[in-house]
Amino acid sequence: MQAVDFTTLTAACSEIRDRWLPARSEQVYQRDRYTIALLLRTLNQRGWLEICWHPQAAHICIGSSPPRIPDTFTFSQQLLHQLNGLALVEIKAIAPWERVVDLQFARRPGEAALWHLYVEIMGKYSNVILTDSTNIIVTAAHQVSQKQSSIRPIQTGQPYEPPPSLTSAIPSLSESQQRWQERVSLVPGAVRRCLLKSYRGLSPTLVQSIAQVAGLDPDQSTDTLAVSDWQQLFRYWQEWLQAVDKSQFQPMWTDKGYTVLGWGVEPAKDMQDLLNRYYTIELNQQEFTQLHHALSQKLNNILAKLRLKARTFEERLQQSDRADEYRQQADLLMAHLQDWEPGMKLINLPDFDTGNPVTINLEPEKNAVQNAQSLYKRHQKLKRARTAVEPLLKEVKAEIEYLEQVEAAITLLSDANDQIDKYQTAEDLEALKEIREELIQQRYLEPESGRRSSTEVPSTNFHRYRTPSGFELLIGRNNRQNDQLTFRLAGDYDLWFHAQEIPGSHVLLRLEPGAVPDVADLQFAADFAAYYSRSRQSEQVSVVYTEPKHVYKPRGAKPGIAIYKQERILWGQPQRTNTYLMQIVQPEL
Repeated sequence: MQAVDFTTLTAACSEIRDRWLPARSEQVYQRDRYTIALLLRTLNQRGWLEICWHPQAAHICIGSSPPRIPDTFTFSQQLLHQLNGLALVEIKAIAPWERVVDLQFARRPGEAALWHLYVEIMGKYSNVILTDSTNIIVTAAHQVSQKQSSIRPIQTGQPYEPPPSLTSAIPSLSESQQRWQERVSLVPGAVRRCLLKSYRGLSPTLVQSIAQVAGLDPDQSTDTLAVSDWQQLFRYWQEWLQAVDKSQFQPMWTDKGYTVLGWGVEPAKDMQDLLNRYYTIELNQQEFTQLHHALSQKLNNILAKLRLKARTFEERLQQSDRADEYRQQADLLMAHLQDWEPGMKLINLPDFDTGNPVTINLEPEKNAVQNAQSLYKRHQKLKRARTAVEPLLKEVKAEIEYLEQVEAAITLLSDANDQIDKYQTAEDLEALKEIREELIQQRYLEPESGRRSSTEVPSTNFHRYRTPSGFELLIGRNNRQNDQLTFRLAGDYDLWFHAQEIPGSHVLLRLEPGAVPDVADLQFAADFAAYYSRSRQSEQVSVVYTEPKHVYKPRGAKPGIAIYKQERILWGQPQRTNTYLMQIVQPEL
């Protein structure tokens, strides 16, 4: 993930200063443990200033509106108490070439600042600190005790001290190429390393960009550079310094991230849109990957235990199948008491029906009647075991079926994400969070302290497609959405599809009164029902479809579980959906 460097921070703050100051602060909302959003209102516009101190994605920009979930963080409440109604009058760096900016709040423009919000963009040491007009710390996103850092503790009630200054040289437009080259090449090494060690304000991404636009390999040794190479490198070095000096930036997308110096492949709308989009996507992708892995591991562990329990129950039932055999042996023994002799360990007696010899194991210390009584007791014990085990096995199998449905939903989210190469939108992450909430509600997961629960109403961001005839096709992303789709949204004229006896998504073909789908529409729906099932990799999958009124949820069933009747069957071909996506229809975003 590309980190915000001094150049990017300067560009972002310059644009915010030009377009958003002065602005009235009206609300503070904390999105998560690393991000707050301040609602700003100017004479012409209203927007959310996002400030993030994530260790890998610290940034500041105008972002999107926060979700409508109650804010339970204390840090945002402290900021709201002090800053609400005040004017944001200034955003400036606390020192040249440092990645710390001071957001100043006053009663009105032109007055002295009452509060300072220091935003420190410094990788894993990033922080947001609120001080009063005398620079006494009132609150901080991350407090640092004396034990954690004897150099720079950050605690309420202490004076705010800026981070220690860097010791590298300060870049300057007035520096000659000769002096600059001498400094960079003093200790021979890779161009990237020499630049980073010689000057402050640089980042690995920026140095790599400067070297690449100069036509050089960033890992090339300074000893191998020709005169023309040094000239090209110094030319773009100067271009960078001029952009910083004049605050003239050109935000652009690159193949691996972004640049603010115009050395990219695609122009961005502006700095705020570029930073908001990039870090939203990157953080969502990171959270998606971590959450997907955690849920998959948890489900694997639970399912392994349940399957072991099911096998144990099945073995007990297999043993109980011998109950009648023990009763028959007891009956035979009682009918042939005269054949028993003291000390016998086994006896062969003819079967009542076939006359074939039946071997019966005996306990030599017991007589024939006592051995028969032992066999009768074993018969009764196994019969009782069957009565007790059968409902337990049924319960375990139902639990396994439900968790396999959840597992399939998680797997399909991952595969669907791979289908579009990389994470693109928030829908998959939102669906994954709903699965986590569902597992918490079903008591398979413990709620994490400090984590806010999502709304009880499931999202409606289904997969949406259009059939060849233009009918809408909706596909649930998880169990909660499946229930929403099947039991709340489905109408009398719609058709419901599902892979037959295979975990997968509920699929709904929306039809208007009197509309009749073509064979191609039905096949289209069947193919997608097969694609969004656990048999996605199969060539053909049996798919059932019926009217929604024939789909029921058993009493007490878990989310996503449904039974159906009056179904018809089609053979879905999941691999054919690739052709649909490329040639026939695209998902409606």
